[in-house]
Amino acid sequence: MTLRPDLAAIAEAVPAGARVLDIGCGDGALLSYLRDTKNVDARGIDVSAANVAGAVARGLSVVQGDADADLPDYPDQAFDMAILSDTLQAMRRPGAVLDQLVRIAGRAVVSFPNFGHWRVRGSLLFGGHMPVTPSLPVSWHETSNIHFCTVDDFRDLVAERGLHVKSAAFLSGGTRRGARLANLLAEQAVFVLAR
Repeated sequence: MTLRPDLAAIAEAVPAGARVLDIGCGDGALLSYLRDTKNVDARGIDVSAANVAGAVARGLSVVQGDADADLPDYPDQAFDMAILSDTLQAMRRPGAVLDQLVRIAGRAVVSFPNFGHWRVRGSLLFGGHMPVTPSLPVSWHETSNIHFCTVDDFRDLVAERGLHVKSAAFLSGGTRRGARLANLLAEQAVFVLAR
């Protein structure tokens, strides 16, 4: 199974045999990959009943739930790794969700589209419209995104919450980019966080 580049970057950060909770797990593609290749104890939560059904059809332990409301119900340090892939920008309270991730697990992997990418900036500057890009594939009025952030905005939020960045990967066109000028050149960012 071949993963999208952002999911591959997340998978690299997950240790073999870890207990993993994937919040906003979609149809379970990443969890299935981690279960099959890294022997993880894979669990998931997703707001969409159709996604939950797809993940369960893959033989995964996934429940329907809302991360904004349901994460406080999980016990402290119940997992080794919590994953929030392309979901942060859809959370009502992103900072509170980050706090819950590191409470639930020793480490968290968070990925998100970078709204500071040069194509996004150019679309706004020269076209006057919100862009449609590979990492932002739908029009502004069809997206679930409610909090648009850049790599630098995310770094600021992490610092405000007293969290530490253990590693980061920056992607553009499916290729990894260096950290230098990541706010401008990365379409997507993947951060590993800890308290």
